[in-house]
Amino acid sequence: MHGMPVKRRRPRPALVRWVRATLAAGLISLASGAAFGATDGLRVEVVATGLVHPWAVAFLPDGRFLVTERPGRLRVIGADGRVGPLVAAVPRVDAVGQGGLLDLVLDSDFARNRTLYFCYAEPDPQGQGNSTALARAVLSADASRLQEVRVIFRQQPRTASRLHFGCRIVEAPDGTLFLTLGERYQRMADAQTLDNHHGKVVRVTKEGAVPPDNPLVGRAGALPEIWSWGHRNPQGAAWGPDGRLWIHEHGPQGGDELNRPERGGNHGWPVVTFGEQYGGGPIGEGTHKPGMVSPLYHWTPSIAPSGMAFLTSDRYGAAWRGNLFIGALRGQHLVRLELDGTRVVREHRLLTGGRERIRDVRQGPDGWLYVLTDAPDGRLLRLLPAR
Repeated sequence: MHGMPVKRRRPRPALVRWVRATLAAGLISLASGAAFGATDGLRVEVVATGLVHPWAVAFLPDGRFLVTERPGRLRVIGADGRVGPLVAAVPRVDAVGQGGLLDLVLDSDFARNRTLYFCYAEPDPQGQGNSTALARAVLSADASRLQEVRVIFRQQPRTASRLHFGCRIVEAPDGTLFLTLGERYQRMADAQTLDNHHGKVVRVTKEGAVPPDNPLVGRAGALPEIWSWGHRNPQGAAWGPDGRLWIHEHGPQGGDELNRPERGGNHGWPVVTFGEQYGGGPIGEGTHKPGMVSPLYHWTPSIAPSGMAFLTSDRYGAAWRGNLFIGALRGQHLVRLELDGTRVVREHRLLTGGRERIRDVRQGPDGWLYVLTDAPDGRLLRLLPAR
């Protein structure tokens, strides 16, 4: 994972040639300019500051924002940007390494039922490690506390790790919930076996039950919540305009991937990857293998992607409608991908002057894009067209 210490070394000649060839072909355009948000046809408006490693943002019907902070806090931010007091009754989280309070989504019928879903690193009650948990709750009428909090899914088995929790949630149009799960770093081989939830995308109902049409239902030795496997650490997920789930995931050192998790599909990790060992050296059996799903796109060198949103509005002009936006932690920029169906035809790198880790990207009900920056003094930003 990109938070791990990496021995610095000279770029490999093959990698340098790939980058130069890609730039020359025009697939990637690098934005210029030193002022954060003053380039790329965008203007940055600061909505709120003073957030401690914010991880996810959701939009309340009254124009306020609901934001998770990784240390285990949930906050309401006013439409005027005022950061409110802590929302009470958030479960205890294991805020170690990459763990803590992570993703958050509102139920599609939130305006009526005030139900939300969140995932987090849940500590084992006996002190035997942690795992990613998915919970549901009701936000009180005054937005001061969570009520009826209930865990509806727990990743198994728990393990003593500070890394690779995954933890992005998507509600599908049929009302089921997809949850991305990391392979916990030292358990990477688990991503290829079906008796655990490490390195998987799972699908459950809003009550935590197994949908009867999940691909592994009834298969001996396989956990029925599993939708796809062979993933490393997926920290971005969104429902695509093609009616499918899209995700991205961190590679080891290179090989960050954009994927559409196939029903019952094996996406390869760690058997196939474009990445390599920390400090150098190959992993697995190459970059492709029959029976394993290849990524739609990959980043080498790594950008450490986090957060993802399809733009459905015309706020930024027709050319941006349908584009896919992805935050970059290590890359410290916002990626805009032009798509032709499932094929990436061009990559643009935006907000390159700010040198801020972008953790989450969402389209708001107003059609604007919003991003969260990952820092001890993190910010919620609204992206507007440059004047």
